[in-house]
Amino acid sequence: MGASVVLTAPVAGDFSALGGSVIVAAPVTGDDLILAGSIRSRASVAGDLRCIGGSIDISKPVSGDLVAVGFSVQDSGRASGSVFIVALDTTLTAGASGPVTIYGNNISLAGDFAGDVTVVSSGRLALAPGTTIHGKLVYEAPDTAILPVSATVAGGITYTNASYLPDLGTSRLLAFVSIGFFLIARIIGALILAGLLAGLFPKFAEKFIEQAYSSQTRSRLLSLLLGFAVLVATPIVIALLMLTFVGVGLALLILVLYALLALLAVVYAGILTGGIFTRMIMKREQVLWHDGVIGMAILSLIALVPFVGLPIVFLSALFAAGMLLQMFFYFAFLYDEHTPRAL
Repeated sequence: MGASVVLTAPVAGDFSALGGSVIVAAPVTGDDLILAGSIRSRASVAGDLRCIGGSIDISKPVSGDLVAVGFSVQDSGRASGSVFIVALDTTLTAGASGPVTIYGNNISLAGDFAGDVTVVSSGRLALAPGTTIHGKLVYEAPDTAILPVSATVAGGITYTNASYLPDLGTSRLLAFVSIGFFLIARIIGALILAGLLAGLFPKFAEKFIEQAYSSQTRSRLLSLLLGFAVLVATPIVIALLMLTFVGVGLALLILVLYALLALLAVVYAGILTGGIFTRMIMKREQVLWHDGVIGMAILSLIALVPFVGLPIVFLSALFAAGMLLQMFFYFAFLYDEHTPRAL
């Protein structure tokens, strides 16, 4: 055991090693059991060779069975017993005396194989020129194997087409599941944001709800038109500014403010819904954080109603945007209490 293990003296029995890098440079008369990031078997093994690692290179014969699990496996020796390999990339250049089973992506075979060869590949199976398989070749892969004319398979070939891409039904199911997760994540995020804004700025939320709730119908329509005008006209202004070199910076600034306004409009539409709900049902004017959560939940449920849900949410967001713009305007430009409001 160690970071780097190198066997330089023959072992009259079994050999086991655990390390970052293991090199077997002397014969082993028993079995080999190796677990390492990099494995190099450069001497013969009289028994079985079992190894798990990242990169596995076997260059000398194995008298028993060979079991290898790793990222890449290259065997240029020859196993007298059975061969079982699981690896992303596998290369066998000296054949095998027993049956061979390989699971992986890209698999290359060469040499003389005395028994059956079974392959399950998610990529490509290729036989080198002159390869001989005395048994059967049974393989499963997305495409047919590369079989040179000089390659021989005495027992016949059995091919099973296996596409690892999802079929139409599975693709639709995955699409619906992905959309569902996206909607749930978006709704949860909106609920959290509405609760935070209502809880962190309760006075602002109360004033916002009070003005929206107590305003006249004419003022509500004007707020709705103001929100519509700003949310529709702003992208046009940004596009025109982007056409000029001088206006690019200003366009980016307006774009950030526009995105912030659109986000706040949706969130405060939910807070307004929750505030109206608590005033009508609970007879309470004080705004609490869960009022925003309740309102956003109601607004999210309304959005799921076919045909009319999204238009209602859109109009609510436009109205909230208009109300926010008015409040920001009065906050930025102080006015005398006797000065009439624009809206």
